[in-house]
Amino acid sequence: MMTTSRPRRLVFAALVISPALLLGNSGWAQDKVTAVVGEQTKTEAAAQASQKRITQLDEEASGMLADYRQALVEAQSLKAYTDQLGAQVKSQDDEIKGMSTQIADIETTSREVLPMMTKMLDTLEQFVKLDMPFLPDERSNRIATLKEMMTRADVSLSEKYRRIVEAYQVEMEYGRTIEAYEGKVGEKTVQFLRTGRVALLYQTLDGKETGYWDVNAKKWVVDSAYNDSITAGLKVAKKQAAPDFIKVPVPAPKEIK
Repeated sequence: MMTTSRPRRLVFAALVISPALLLGNSGWAQDKVTAVVGEQTKTEAAAQASQKRITQLDEEASGMLADYRQALVEAQSLKAYTDQLGAQVKSQDDEIKGMSTQIADIETTSREVLPMMTKMLDTLEQFVKLDMPFLPDERSNRIATLKEMMTRADVSLSEKYRRIVEAYQVEMEYGRTIEAYEGKVGEKTVQFLRTGRVALLYQTLDGKETGYWDVNAKKWVVDSAYNDSITAGLKVAKKQAAPDFIKVPVPAPKEIK
């Protein structure tokens, strides 16, 4: 009996003492709770700061990614532009080489063409001297102008050639046209009638004298037999009458040896 009662008292005593112990340590428990809450608060604050930093880094990464993509687009555009410039530079280099070749050819051509043009001009001058004496001042002045032009450095080679060819064309045109103009035979003022290069006739202003250029004799011949013909021809040349047949002196053909 004695043995069973002792343990019960011990348990009761422990039960009685435990609340006292708890009451005695209440300050320590409060501090412990406060510390735990503080640590939790710090952890949450650190988590919030970390989240904020993560968000900031994410935004920075997104911005950097956008900049990178933009840089790629610009790099591709610059590459395409560089390739295009490269093609243009190559084309310009080829053009420069071609122009250099052309310049060299022009220098060679100039050495060859200038003597040819001089000969053309001399031939034209000789032809005019041997031709019928129509429009003598106009034709001689044209040749004199061309000769003066040949000595000028400010006139291009192509322009000189063009002007000489143009003079040849004018002379050729004389052979296909009929023309009336006023001039002089000696001291007499007359009207000339040129029918191509077939005949050159004249008539005084009062109509009393008519003549023609004798190609073989190289002189003027008075012949009133052509009076009516030249009168009709002058009207046709001045467009005062419709084209018609007229009688003109034609030199006999000569054999050229």
